[in-house]
Amino acid sequence: MTNSAYSLLGPRVAIRHLRRQDYEELTALGRESAEMLDRWLGTRDDTVEAFEKYLERFERPSHEGFVICLRATHGIVGGVNINNIVRGALQSGTLGFTAYASTTGRGYMTEGVGLAIRLAFGPLGLHRLEANIQPDNAPSRKLAERLGFRREGYSSFFQRVNGEWRDHERWALTAEAA
Repeated sequence: MTNSAYSLLGPRVAIRHLRRQDYEELTALGRESAEMLDRWLGTRDDTVEAFEKYLERFERPSHEGFVICLRATHGIVGGVNINNIVRGALQSGTLGFTAYASTTGRGYMTEGVGLAIRLAFGPLGLHRLEANIQPDNAPSRKLAERLGFRREGYSSFFQRVNGEWRDHERWALTAEAA
């Protein structure tokens, strides 16, 4: 893969748009990381049909989906999405991110999500990003803090995960603070 396939390059990782060819690699990463991720994201349907439906979301202007890849091997080490993009007076989006068990603890997510933030506040023209994080998800809260997000509030029963409504903390970052 050439560097031109990437949206942004960092020292160790790069981000590019999610694509159909990523299905097998992402499915394998999701399965090996299920114990780590299911608690926060819920059990996922890993069929081809479910992946196709997921990809369709990123064909709309209100969603951007990226994978974080190692520059040296092009292997996927994480994912980052900018969802619910609202234009007009708000110019905002909701940030979501996923790490994988085999590559955690190496700073890849900090670098990769940082690239997505640069893209959001640069070419995408957003002014504000929000991240909704479950209160006991310490790794995600620490990542948000490292990237400059500030805790703005608490939303009770915010999102349904594994059949239960879960509380979330609201974290935000604006272009001025990035």
